[in-house]
Amino acid sequence: MLQVENLTFSYARGKKNTLSNFSLSIEKGKVYGLLGKNGAGKSTLLCLMSGLLTPKSGRVMYRDVDVRRRLPISLRDMFFVPEEFELPSVSLKSYVKYNASFYPRFSYEDLEQYLRMFGMDTDIHLGQLSMGQKKKVFMSFALAANTSLLLMDEPTNGLDIPGKSQFRKMIAMGMNDERSIVVSTHQVRDIDRILDHVVIMNESSVLLDASMSDISSRLLFVESDDRSLLSSAIYALPSLQGNLLMLPNEGVDETPVNIELLFGAVLEKPQLMAEMFHLQNEQKL
Repeated sequence: MLQVENLTFSYARGKKNTLSNFSLSIEKGKVYGLLGKNGAGKSTLLCLMSGLLTPKSGRVMYRDVDVRRRLPISLRDMFFVPEEFELPSVSLKSYVKYNASFYPRFSYEDLEQYLRMFGMDTDIHLGQLSMGQKKKVFMSFALAANTSLLLMDEPTNGLDIPGKSQFRKMIAMGMNDERSIVVSTHQVRDIDRILDHVVIMNESSVLLDASMSDISSRLLFVESDDRSLLSSAIYALPSLQGNLLMLPNEGVDETPVNIELLFGAVLEKPQLMAEMFHLQNEQKL
């Protein structure tokens, strides 16, 4: 669906590149988690993917069209929810009236449904909402636009606990085989159960690019006070119950993926993790 091809980008001439020769592919029908440390370039990458920034070199192709051309055929089929945004001080009905027409598959019924899930309705004024409420409205609008590509930067920031739960349900409801959603976040526990694929990046490199099923078949995530397991662990963190352990999966039943543990392992042992998943990819060929 989308190809990021050898992107290099800097915010100012003479400054260090935020991204250098960066490449990535996004397939349809999947929810991607885009993870990385602060300053890794996640937000910059999302802006480049949506065509809001111009790379020094390289390109982003969405359905074989360069997104930087900002053509209607691309703009009407993608939606970007940044971490910080402003909404006009108008009624929601006015906002929908003037903006929904840009998205051919926009559904008023879907918008009402998503708002109800957040405990809101359409009879509201955007200028009177808190930041958390505005985020709920904007994300509801984004999902109701029914674009094939939805990019979201830190979508759960500012949401209360019930709101985060409803957000996960909304993402699951809004997915189909023709849609892709890319979520960049530090709050991995807010999204780990809805992800199909994980991309971990750092210093212009993709350290891990793997499906959740691939990760589960390759790795085990357990919590145990059995100290003998530490010697065979790829990565471990202390916990109240002993240790959180990431172990090789040697043919036993799969376990739920602990994204926080996986993230720590990839950053601390990037070469080992790259070799592990490179070998797995070779076996598929």
